[in-house]
Amino acid sequence: MIISYHAAMTAPSHPRLTGPRRPGPGRPREFDTDLALDRAIAVFSERGYQGAAISDLTQALGLTAGSLYKAFTDKRGLFLAAFDRYVAVRTERLRAALEGAPTGRAKIKAVLDFYADSSHGADGRRGCLVVAGAVDLATADPEVAARVTGALHLNEDRLAGFVAEGQADGTVAPHLDPMATARLLLCVLQGMRVVGKTGRDRVEMAPLADNALKLLD
Repeated sequence: MIISYHAAMTAPSHPRLTGPRRPGPGRPREFDTDLALDRAIAVFSERGYQGAAISDLTQALGLTAGSLYKAFTDKRGLFLAAFDRYVAVRTERLRAALEGAPTGRAKIKAVLDFYADSSHGADGRRGCLVVAGAVDLATADPEVAARVTGALHLNEDRLAGFVAEGQADGTVAPHLDPMATARLLLCVLQGMRVVGKTGRDRVEMAPLADNALKLLD
């Protein structure tokens, strides 16, 4: 997914527990919450919610099952926290990628390049947590569905704004409907992440951005 990791969203507020101190008797091991969530993102993105066993998560996070449940209540709670962090991190990374793009068309190209770069190699095989959430949980879990829908609408609205900006600055064809074009671009972006799961390389994925820009003519 554009996480629009592309209006900016903030990371969920989890206590950040760090430090080399040894836990006293009966105290849970201290850990870095953001690092734990990043590791959970990798597991959920690669295996999906249903395919990620608690043993997979505890091993990846370096936590006992008891510590995981104490921090996040259950696997679903961990997934929701990981999803929010994923969106926040991707949003910030996309914001950085958009810096300096002078026109609406250039901004769309930056978004397309950002997704193409995430859709090959190890990152591509790991996949997108928004896609994973949509496939595994969105039809059965209203809270996950709301998060997935919100992330997709955020990306779609951003793209529509870039299309309209490009029409105003003359870099995007004036006859296009901004929202319909944005929705088509969103499908291209999310499709990149799905195809990337099959082990594509950069040579295959990078040209897709330039080809997708033809939708703006």
